[in-house]
Amino acid sequence: MTIVDFIGVASGVGAQDHGCEAGPEALHSTCISSNLCENPVQWLTTLYPPPAQDDLHTIQLLCRGLSEQVERSVDASHRFAVFSGDHSSAIGTWSGARAAQPADAALGLIWVDAHMDSHTPETSPSGAIHGMPLACLLGHGPDELTKLRAISPVLLPQNVVLIGVRSFEVGERALLSSLGVHIYYMDEVKQRGLETVMRDAHQRVAQGCSQFGVSIDLDAVDPGEAPGVGSPEQGGIHGDELLSALATVVTDPAFVGIEISEYNPAHDVGQKTAQLALALANTIVR
Repeated sequence: MTIVDFIGVASGVGAQDHGCEAGPEALHSTCISSNLCENPVQWLTTLYPPPAQDDLHTIQLLCRGLSEQVERSVDASHRFAVFSGDHSSAIGTWSGARAAQPADAALGLIWVDAHMDSHTPETSPSGAIHGMPLACLLGHGPDELTKLRAISPVLLPQNVVLIGVRSFEVGERALLSSLGVHIYYMDEVKQRGLETVMRDAHQRVAQGCSQFGVSIDLDAVDPGEAPGVGSPEQGGIHGDELLSALATVVTDPAFVGIEISEYNPAHDVGQKTAQLALALANTIVR
């Protein structure tokens, strides 16, 4: 049975609403009370923002530490589930997974999100770094984040897909379009069904990649089912459909780990979002 490392990242530095910084520890408490954090699952650690000169430097140091932790998990042949506060932590998560691969390998990523998270500082209306992590992983953004580890870019456009997008700005769409990144907008998900789209996405990212992972921003889910997020968007994915679709891809031996971000306990109702987040992570336990 494969060991699964749960890793918390208690930071909201990259977001405008910092409430998601409380998400990982809230999930840790729920994990313990629900007996989920038992073999083969271990809550390995929770990382916190280090002292730094500004937000960019804080995120750089935090993501570097996270990347090293994820790399150790992958090197130990463990799967990982990162519970991050804001989604800027994705830069660290997937930089670490890539660093654990040979230099000539490729990493695939399925990005499930209501948003594209593909701004650069030049295109972002808010300047919030949680709107930039996918662009950084693709090599576009501040050097402090695009060159976090030796390999840059971390991801190649042909190995990335987005699912569930329904809110975005012109600048980030233009970047992803110019790179040729495939996007399954929410209209297509509703038309074809999430399981069908997820199977397509799996085939795309697995082709030519030795490993792949899944990054989930909980705002991809309809806020009626996941109210505990910082940036809710109506008309999203159903939670049970996401659980079912995810289960179809995590059985692949090439699957390396999952990231679940942007849980804000202050906005949750009856722990609906917390229970969904832990259920999503539980799908990777094999």
